[in-house]
Amino acid sequence: KNYQYLLTLYFAIEEINKDAHLLPNVTLGFHLYNAFDYHYRTLEGPLMWLSGRSEFIPNYKCKTQHKALAIIAGVRPEFSAAIGTLLELYKIPQVSYGNFDSALTDKDTFPSLYQTSPKDTALIQGVISLLLHFSWKWVGLIVSDDVKDQQECIPCSIQEYPNPERNSCLPKSVKFLSFDDSLGMALACTALCLFVSTVVVIGIFLKHQDSPIVKANNRTLSFILLISLLLCFLCPFLFIGQPNTASCIMQQITFALVFTLALSTVLTKTITVILAFRATAPGKTMRRLFVSGFYNSVIPICVLIQLILLAIWLGISPPYIEVDAYSEHGHIIILCNKGSVTAFYCVLAYLGILALVSFSVAFLARNLPDTFNEAKFLTFSMLVFCSVWVTFLPVYHSTKDRTMVAVEVFSILVSTAGLLGCIFFPKCYIILLRSDKNSLKSFKNKTQSRKN
Repeated sequence: KNYQYLLTLYFAIEEINKDAHLLPNVTLGFHLYNAFDYHYRTLEGPLMWLSGRSEFIPNYKCKTQHKALAIIAGVRPEFSAAIGTLLELYKIPQVSYGNFDSALTDKDTFPSLYQTSPKDTALIQGVISLLLHFSWKWVGLIVSDDVKDQQECIPCSIQEYPNPERNSCLPKSVKFLSFDDSLGMALACTALCLFVSTVVVIGIFLKHQDSPIVKANNRTLSFILLISLLLCFLCPFLFIGQPNTASCIMQQITFALVFTLALSTVLTKTITVILAFRATAPGKTMRRLFVSGFYNSVIPICVLIQLILLAIWLGISPPYIEVDAYSEHGHIIILCNKGSVTAFYCVLAYLGILALVSFSVAFLARNLPDTFNEAKFLTFSMLVFCSVWVTFLPVYHSTKDRTMVAVEVFSILVSTAGLLGCIFFPKCYIILLRSDKNSLKSFKNKTQSRKN
């Protein structure tokens, strides 16, 4: 500690000895001793210096070939005062270069002690004189470090930041997409409203489950799709709130699985529409496929593939909590890191493939007889879904921190609302407001008029 003073002393003595005009025929030397902080070892260094050996023999000097001129006591006034009484017995002058201490100015007690630091009052009076002379009102104050660490800057911890005066540390506030924020509250309320809307649609379909429009569009698949949409609207609640390790992992697993379930159900519905109309055409292939019910295996196969991708993701580099204490002053940003970015985009790509296949199959079925045919609605819903997630990628990369989370939640809500609105709202409109179209008689009349 305090090696800089040792090097300064060594350099000064070397320069003096090199210059023959400063002290002619005199070569300066020095001995170094530790200045201990412990009271019982305070006099150890001076006694070793006076005795000339490691054993303390008061009033004896064993090495007389070196004549000591003075002692430089150091920077601590209390140390100078402690050894001053001993040095005065031998009339050895002492030089102190620490902070000025008025207690050491008593010449009766310390007649041979000299302090190199100026009096504090003299500095204050000098500054006041300058201020009055130049009529200064604003000044800059430069404070030097005095080795006693009184003016030493202590860096704040990662959880803290310095106040404007830079004389204390303040705790950083934690930021994340919270339910208390206006943005988080708006997204949560939107998700809740859409969740309730889906529940209402499920209630309508349950009440009218035996009506032609519900039965014609595969009642079982409709309920599976509605339940998957219901779960999709619950996903945002995993993204909002303070993240933890469990929520970071559950966000991506839940998002991937429920969307895979929804898209694979849409794909199954489009395949069912095509098989249902093609089965009546000449040829046994379509009829055999329809009767065998192979389309029922589409959903479990699609979900199984997504489960494999998720297992690889969690095995390689799962999502984890990321704490960013440097991007924003005075704040600690907590968010979920995706872990393996490649795995994340593989999951998104798989969802994109399902959406494109569903869109393509529904597009092929758009010209089939339109009585209770939902192929056009499925086509439009997939178009909305793909548009949302294609827009999501560049926007997601251009944002950061909790805004990224908000963009992902917004995309989940909009794409799911597109599926709900495009596929089920037209059916609810017919069931509730156009019941005349929701009958076998209307279906037969429309079919007969098309034949004519």
